[in-house]
Amino acid sequence: MTRVVLAAILLVVVAAGRVHAQDFEREARWRAEVVPGLVTGEAFDIPGPAGRAFLGLLTEHATDPAKTTLLVIVHGIGVHPDHGIVGRLRMDLADKGYATLAIQMPVLASDAPSDRYEALFANAAERIASSVAWARNRGYRDIVLVSHSLGIRMSNAYFDRTPSPGFRAWVALGLGAPYSSTFAQAPIVPVLDVYGERDLDPVLKSAQARERVANASGGRQQRIAGADHFYAGRESELASVIAGFARP
Repeated sequence: MTRVVLAAILLVVVAAGRVHAQDFEREARWRAEVVPGLVTGEAFDIPGPAGRAFLGLLTEHATDPAKTTLLVIVHGIGVHPDHGIVGRLRMDLADKGYATLAIQMPVLASDAPSDRYEALFANAAERIASSVAWARNRGYRDIVLVSHSLGIRMSNAYFDRTPSPGFRAWVALGLGAPYSSTFAQAPIVPVLDVYGERDLDPVLKSAQARERVANASGGRQQRIAGADHFYAGRESELASVIAGFARP
């Protein structure tokens, strides 16, 4: 094989790696877009892995000076912490008496397929752990994790890596696969497994297996009638279900 051919192969490999590398520039662009237009809540830079801070949107309930319960909210694939159902939940749940912290999860380029995100799960788990430490420094002691779609798999990676997690409970919204074997064999927090009646096929097909894990954890499964994967038109019902489960 000639040096020219080897060099060409090397360039292809390097280019492919760049295409699917963690996209910090994309995170920075979203921060620049989201923070100036923030109406509800306050933006913070949370210390993260390798010394890189990431965005957190904290919404504290005005009548909750004791800081009793904080809901850390993890978004799905390739978006930001004020996007879609996550942006709606961080505000609706604050209206129900909880503080919320929606955090920026690691992202790839916009055209990256979902299977490439597995390489980012370790970073995601570290960000979740950093969020717990940051919240405790602000005085929160009762913390519940809420995650949507691919964010559930990132959250599952956190639990698999953390024998003593910083969360009292976990709300999983629209998981399109079974829970990891490690978590399924010994769930370490109660799980509220939620999905929509009109959810994505992988979510619907894995519902029965997920229900067994949720029940074994001391939690339960909840189907939202008429809801799709993003709970369009069912946001208020979803917030009520989460609020009821998260109550101490």
